[in-house]
Formats: sequence, structure tokens, C-alpha cells
Amino acid sequence: MGDGMSGPGWMPEVPATLGRLLAWHPQPIPVEPVACLLVALLYVLGVWRLHRRGDRWSPGRTIAFLAGIATIVEVTATGIGGYGMQLMSVHMVQHMVLSMVSPVLLLLGAPITLALRALPAAPHGRLGAREVLVHVLHSRFAKVITAPWFTLPVFVASLYGLYFTSLFTTLMSNWWTHDLMLLHFLAVGLLFFYPILGVDPGPRRANPVLGILELFGGMPFHAFFGIAVMMESSLTTTVFTHHPSTWPGSALADEHAAGAIAWAFSEIPSVLVLLVLFMQWRKADTRDAVRRDRAADRDNDAELTAYNQYLAGLNQGGG
Repeated sequence: MGDGMSGPGWMPEVPATLGRLLAWHPQPIPVEPVACLLVALLYVLGVWRLHRRGDRWSPGRTIAFLAGIATIVEVTATGIGGYGMQLMSVHMVQHMVLSMVSPVLLLLGAPITLALRALPAAPHGRLGAREVLVHVLHSRFAKVITAPWFTLPVFVASLYGLYFTSLFTTLMSNWWTHDLMLLHFLAVGLLFFYPILGVDPGPRRANPVLGILELFGGMPFHAFFGIAVMMESSLTTTVFTHHPSTWPGSALADEHAAGAIAWAFSEIPSVLVLLVLFMQWRKADTRDAVRRDRAADRDNDAELTAYNQYLAGLNQGGG
């Protein structure tokens, strides 16, 4: 492996092709695929426990979660991971998938809801895994890290504070810090989209309207970042200066392509999240209408009667 920034494992000397990007890429220690496999197995085990006791769990949620796991493996354990150490465009694909695609799919799988339903309740007076999870969800810490004034700055800083400072060069200097950066991308995405989607229970009540506002609050910064990288006249970072002469294009052209990728990815998950939020909004309106109808049946439409009396009083006063 050499110094971690050269050799066949990190910086392949052959040009990137679709086949090479998607091919399995051996790693010194397969942290990402092993971790993803364990998480997927835990999720499937939770679903199995629900079905075993006769409870239903949406197949769509399972598919979404496993698809999210698959996207993580695809950008970390294949040639994308190797070429991502040499081409900024490929690295940006990693960043965008891990921060904007994988988190959305994982959260649509409602893993916290599954855990709360699958984990057994501890005996009275004892503290089990389920009780700890409930405590964390209602803690002050959870309220702080899921508040918009926290998630939005962290989301923005992970772009501008990383690529426009020397921090990026430091994190790309060896395999461990590189993996730590990839984990950071995933964590920031989960943190940003978790309160917006509101699929799982959280420290504050989910509101589709507020979710839409939070989404639109973050996406412009993402698009501006992509445009800024596309307009650079020189390399933003020294990490990707090694561009073999036998490869097509140049390091600067590849960086401009990375900016275009960042700009385009601000649209893809936004559409999916908006669809989910509008569906939640519609379901909430439907539930409110059903609740009002049931209340009207119970009290013989007292609310409408009171409103009609109010209008009649106004008419009499005007007369």
C-alpha cells in the first residue's frame, strides 16, 4: 500500500471506466462492508421478530433501508473508493451519495421505529436497550443536535469548511482519516434529513411544512458550493494534482466536473424528500378530516351549529 496515497490500492494508474468503478475493490481492512453487513442483519432480524409475533412491517421500508446500505457499500467497497483517492469527481460522487442519497434511503426504512417495536421491554425497574433508546430520543442532547439552527450549519460547514481549507488535505492523507471523513459525510446527512423527513420518532414533533422549509434552507448552499467549484480557475486542493498524462482531461477539468456533480446532487434527493413530505402532509390532512368528522358525529356537529349561530348573530346585529 505504500504511504496510503499511492499504489494500486488507492491510486490506480489505469483510467477509470464504468466497469472499473463498479468492480469490487479490495481494502486493507474491510470496515465498510463488514459494518454494513452487520447493520443490515440487525435490521432484518428486527423485521423477523415483528413477523414472528404477528406484527406487520412495510416491505417498502425494508427495501428502502437495504437499498441505503447497498449505496454505502457501492461507493466505499468498489473501484469508486479507489479512484476517489485520485479523481475529485469520483470522490464527490462518494460525498454526495453518502450525505444525500444513503441517509434518505436509510431514514425511509424507519430503523428507530423498528428498534422500538422489536426490542423487548426491560423488566420493571430495570434499564434495557429499548429504555435507553427512548431516553436518548427525549434527551436535551437529541433536541439540540436535531434543531435546524444546529443541523443546517453543520451541513453547510461539511462542504465549505472542508474543501476550502487545509482540513481536506489532512483527512485525505491516510486510509483511516479518509474513512473517518466518509463516516462524517453519512452522519451529517442522517443528522440533516432525520428531523426533516420525520419518519422516525424524535425529540420534536414532525411537521411536513417545517420540513419543507428546512430542506429549502439547506439546498441553496449546496448548489452554490457546486457552482463555486465549477468556476474555480485553479485547483481548490492539492490532493488531486496527480493526474496521469495518459488519462483524458486534466485535474482542473475533473474538479469542474466534481462541482457539476455537487450541483446536480442538490436536486436529486430534494425531489424524493419533497414527495415524502407532501405525502405526509396529505396523510395529516386526511387524519384531521377524519377526526373532525368523528367529532361531529359524536356531538351532532356542534362546531358547525355554533358557527352558524355566530353568523346569524352577525346578521342580526347588522340588521
